[in-house]
Amino acid sequence: MTPETKAEAHRAGFACFVGRPNVGKSTLMNALVGTKVAITSSKPQTTRRVIRGIVHRPDAQLVIVDTPGLHRPRTLLGERLDSLVLSTLTEVDVIVFCVPANEKVGKGDAFIAEKLAAVRKTPVVAVVTKCDLAAKKQIAEQLLAVSALGDFADIVPVSAETNDQLDVLTDVLTAHLPEGPPLYADGEPTDEPEQILVGELVREAALEGVRDELPHSIAVVVDEMLPRPGRDDLLDIYAVMYVERPSQKAIVIGNKGERLKDVGTKARKQIEALLGTRVYLDLRVKIAKDWQRDPKQLRRLGFYD
Repeated sequence: MTPETKAEAHRAGFACFVGRPNVGKSTLMNALVGTKVAITSSKPQTTRRVIRGIVHRPDAQLVIVDTPGLHRPRTLLGERLDSLVLSTLTEVDVIVFCVPANEKVGKGDAFIAEKLAAVRKTPVVAVVTKCDLAAKKQIAEQLLAVSALGDFADIVPVSAETNDQLDVLTDVLTAHLPEGPPLYADGEPTDEPEQILVGELVREAALEGVRDELPHSIAVVVDEMLPRPGRDDLLDIYAVMYVERPSQKAIVIGNKGERLKDVGTKARKQIEALLGTRVYLDLRVKIAKDWQRDPKQLRRLGFYD
């Protein structure tokens, strides 16, 4: 085989992960990439941005686009997130429709399948996630139920927790990519700016253990990231967590500031692992009243039109 033939055989392109909230899209992407590039939580609608994770292979480069969960929106933020997902579907080479093995197929899944059916030119691969949480019989029944939702190019059962069938899924997805050279430098796990990743890690730490109504009200903005003067081993990070009401601010801070301190400690450890350096994290909490419904506040917090 000549070098020219080998170059032509290389595949590169984009796969978009879609599904209703909390079906394991971000966990699956992290497992395929081999490192953490998207935050995860048991809270629905954790993902708020289009995050790209890059799978590098000798024969292919698969760029995974993780999107917010599709749902019927109740706020302006929700409308923008859904619009973001739907616009992304038209820009990728293959769509990955995620449905969990341990939950019955429902109206939300049917709603998304109907949306995907309208994207006629892009192949859709259905993935049954969280197979480690379901018995073999339940997985088999779920595969049949998912196949009834649409005309999918492939259906693959996987477990991100046990790495089961991840190599099969990667093979299936890369087969749908066009031939071409790598799109990103070798070894890069994501093209997300470090400031965005740091803000997401703070939000992930803040989501742990909070009440159900609070997660959607938390937004994080990293104002500054700069080396400590005279130190090459310490990075100063100044971040602000925004909530919508004074009562939410009290919950996030906790009794005598204990909860905020715990969030800062957990986030700092994750940030240090990401950046490979010691970090001083200055974390504050501010109120941005009803920011999820306010166009100006959404723009200020990074959720553009």
